[in-house]
Amino acid sequence: MMRLRVDPVRAQVYEHGWQSWSPTTTYGVTATAHRPLTPAMYGRPGRPAPREGFQGEGLLAVDPGTGEPVHVYAARDGRAEVPSIRAAYGDGVLTVDADGDVEQALHPGTIERALGTWADGYARRTGAGAVRAAPAVWCSWYHYFGAVTTDDILENLDAVEERDLPVDVIQIDDGWQAGIGDWLSFSGPFAGLPRLAGRIRSAGRRAGIWVAPFLAAANSDLARAHPGRLGGDAGHNWGQALFALDVVRAEDHLREVFTALRAWGFDYFKLDFLYAGAMGGLDAYRHGLTVIREAVGPDAYLVGCGAPILPSVGLVDAMRVSPDVSPVYEPEDGDLSRASQRAATVTTIARAWQHGRFWVNDPDCLIARPQVERREDWAAVVERYGGLRASSDRIADLDAWGLETTRRLLSSAPDPVPFGTP
Repeated sequence: MMRLRVDPVRAQVYEHGWQSWSPTTTYGVTATAHRPLTPAMYGRPGRPAPREGFQGEGLLAVDPGTGEPVHVYAARDGRAEVPSIRAAYGDGVLTVDADGDVEQALHPGTIERALGTWADGYARRTGAGAVRAAPAVWCSWYHYFGAVTTDDILENLDAVEERDLPVDVIQIDDGWQAGIGDWLSFSGPFAGLPRLAGRIRSAGRRAGIWVAPFLAAANSDLARAHPGRLGGDAGHNWGQALFALDVVRAEDHLREVFTALRAWGFDYFKLDFLYAGAMGGLDAYRHGLTVIREAVGPDAYLVGCGAPILPSVGLVDAMRVSPDVSPVYEPEDGDLSRASQRAATVTTIARAWQHGRFWVNDPDCLIARPQVERREDWAAVVERYGGLRASSDRIADLDAWGLETTRRLLSSAPDPVPFGTP
């Protein structure tokens, strides 16, 4: 346990959330941090946060507000263990403790600068490797959601060409699969998925696809035929219960799925709901991502999402660093783990220091059609903090401002080096 004297007015605490969607930001020392209303899917399973105070998952930083350097408390190696680090304020003192092995370091300057300095060292120690620039992407999700069809993909493939948009990847999102877990079977609108990938490639674009590799839905063929491959409760979505895959028992399944997807022509993979893979332990989680990488090859581009942050370092090329964006600004019930522009903005900014050190930061897609609330504000966030740039509008719905903004942001992604730090 560590006790740190702080200024109750000026002191700040940076709380880092468990996974992509977990709220992450800096608070005044007397504040109480945001808490997901559905912690099983948006928080850290089995590690409930206190009602008051702070709980950083593997990382917590404190600016005492007294002129002293920033104190960074962090996991020694978040690939193997991610301790929960708690901080509570009382009578001018912040008490910090953890349930695992934590190192403490002092860094001058702002919290953002201190986190960048810490991350430089962490990346070196854990062998994060060189960060690869991201391609520019068009994604189907934020217009069509799960109702996307092959015709929708082809319409936008043609529109990208007709409007000369600088898109490298056409990414098919959720809706192509027969079920969550049944990745080798197609929904009716995507009966010819390999042919569609071929059409995308013949048009001079790369074919991308969304997969939730460590999930199986209760009504999936995978869950019914292979219950021994399932792990624990992974939440509820798509109108049904979700189960985490037992990554070790399901290794052959993972290899088969991703070998097939690569053979069909996909080389850009949006890997979603990855938190489920860590429910069986961090070794199993990292092994699962390694199996996927081996199946798709070193040249494929992997984007993590819904992923435990520190355990993923070195295993993906880009990482969603925020909750989902949304056409609306405010989140449901004020929950900053749920889809909204405000939630995506808060956590994207708070994780800006990861870009160029751990991976390319993905703040989520640009949505610029006229129906989007405060679209100018969201575009400014993507422009300032977006390393991976992806458009997710129906191209035909963009007005002049939306089309110009989409073209400009897709063509001006920053290099995969750290952003300037205040």
